[in-house]
Amino acid sequence: MSYRVEFQEQAEIDLGKLPATWQKRIISKITWLAENFEEIRHIQLSANLAGFYKLRVGDYRVIYEFDRTIRVVTIERIGHRRDVYE
Repeated sequence: MSYRVEFQEQAEIDLGKLPATWQKRIISKITWLAENFEEIRHIQLSANLAGFYKLRVGDYRVIYEFDRTIRVVTIERIGHRRDVYE
């Protein structure tokens, strides 16, 4: 059973700024995350992003958090790896 995905407003803005080919790749990877959530190892972030996790899509990163009790993944930010952690 897959997880539901919700986008924060900033994540939608971030995604909208990317070229269409990257948007498709990132959406595809987020869909994969939701469908395979229990089988994958989640990479936790630290410091100012403690409590969040990252998903790698080429040079881009998807920052997310999740709630296992209600089976929801919330996408917080999407951006190039050099900028997204700031």
